[in-house]
Amino acid sequence: MRANFIFSEVWIGLRRNLTMTIAVIVTVAIGMALLGIGLMINTQVSSMKNYWTDKVEISVFLCQKNSPFDKCKKGAATQAQKAALEQQIKGMTEVERVEFENQAQAYENFKQQYANNSVLVAATRPEDLPESFRIKLKDPENYGNVIETLQQAEGVSQVIDQRELVDNFFGFLGTLRSSALIVALIQVFAAILLIGNTVRLSAYNRRRETGIMRLVGASNLYIQAPFVLEGMIAGMIGGVISAVMLIAAKIVIFDGMQNYLVLATRMTWEDVGTVIALTMATGVFICMLASFVTLRRYLKV
Repeated sequence: MRANFIFSEVWIGLRRNLTMTIAVIVTVAIGMALLGIGLMINTQVSSMKNYWTDKVEISVFLCQKNSPFDKCKKGAATQAQKAALEQQIKGMTEVERVEFENQAQAYENFKQQYANNSVLVAATRPEDLPESFRIKLKDPENYGNVIETLQQAEGVSQVIDQRELVDNFFGFLGTLRSSALIVALIQVFAAILLIGNTVRLSAYNRRRETGIMRLVGASNLYIQAPFVLEGMIAGMIGGVISAVMLIAAKIVIFDGMQNYLVLATRMTWEDVGTVIALTMATGVFICMLASFVTLRRYLKV
């Protein structure tokens, strides 16, 4: 009997405040979708960092004939310099693996990397590309001493740490992630205010019913239950809408990144499911919390 009465009150409240309820649903959907996208960006960046941190290498480029670098004024690196440099690299405790890349191998890698730019590939010859040593470190964070030492070696034109290139890109993504989360939190705050206003309006419209319930001895929780359930229903509907938006974002945005960004890794549906579950639970929770807190403040029970 009590359950039927509570659900009846919920239905009456939803009908009386339909416009405000729709506004709550839309606000929750947008807020949770933005929050979810922020979390998905965070997951994507973390996944890419974990993947590429293990892949980045140090490239030690050797002097070649007519090289523009000051260190290469004596000409191309000799075989003796190459052998000495290789032994020096292998003797470093920080180094896990070292591979030598000659001009032919460098040209093949160049053609694969710039396969879409046929003009550049046609204008480049194998002898235009320098030979190099590709170094994989045991700890990618411990690269400072290796780079400093190899930059002073004979026959070396320049040393490039691929991590610096990757970190610049990840820095941009980190800024994007922070911006998305800030906007999402603003939307969540707006949703809380809107939900609270809806509950106040609903409580005012039904002040006669709640007054009668108090007179007959109904408990505070019993009186508050219909309002809290209204918020929960609005939060669930908004959460479902935001889930659809997040699925679309995964397919259109995050999967599409792989077509344009070489560094992008594929986000799994398991990651998306986790984000959807978290955002739906958050949406329902803030709706219920806003309803409960607002009712205690503005409805004297």
